[in-house]
Amino acid sequence: MKIKFYKYQGTGNDFIIVDNRDMTFNKNNIELVQGLCSRKFGIGSDGLILIERHPEWDFNMVFFNPDGSQSFCGNGSRCAVAFAREQGMVYDFAKFNSTDGYHEAIIESNGLIRLKMHNVCNIEVGESHHYMDTGSPHYNCFEKNIDAIDVVAKGREIRNNKRFKEIGTNVNFIEHLSNGIKVRTYERGVEDETLSCGTGVTACALSAALVAEDSSGEIKVSARGGDLSVSFRQTLDGFEDIWLMGPTKFVFNGEIEM
Repeated sequence: MKIKFYKYQGTGNDFIIVDNRDMTFNKNNIELVQGLCSRKFGIGSDGLILIERHPEWDFNMVFFNPDGSQSFCGNGSRCAVAFAREQGMVYDFAKFNSTDGYHEAIIESNGLIRLKMHNVCNIEVGESHHYMDTGSPHYNCFEKNIDAIDVVAKGREIRNNKRFKEIGTNVNFIEHLSNGIKVRTYERGVEDETLSCGTGVTACALSAALVAEDSSGEIKVSARGGDLSVSFRQTLDGFEDIWLMGPTKFVFNGEIEM
């Protein structure tokens, strides 16, 4: 049986998207998910997205990491919204369900997609790190020159330490710029550095706001795959009204034997 797929990317974070509104894709077949995401033996991607029907909202988004685990994905959600727009499921506003619940998104006139993130609280502030959950867990470290860091080695060391080995964590390295921050990310589930990570970019912007004591505003973030921005409002408990904004792009489509 052949299945049609679409490839999208958001600042270099690339995803396979399958229209599963007819529910023909077997979500329990983890080996299939892993095979499709494989860059050597499959299509290759940072994740697989299934678009399904939802009784209340525009669609349900099921996200798989390349290792077959499930989580919320910020850039993947923005790509899912772009796909839904292309398929005529939404126009300039979308409301959908994902792994962590309800989200909404706005498609700007210039094509950028703004994604509403959940409120963030219970931020762990250490001497050299912040740890928080922005839909996925993130361990953030500030560095002076992140281009010189071996992100895979250092990120893997933190991700697999005694504290995080079982549940895993994404690891971000942040550098202050004159007009924002630069970020590099080691992603759990991908188990490698990715060119961008939406939940990671969001976490890093909030960390930067904490350091700068910026209670309301917008922070520009430079990832290896492109530029994004995060707007927010800080409260006594954490952050709310958080929006992740950036570009998406259709790459190609095709059919593959399941």
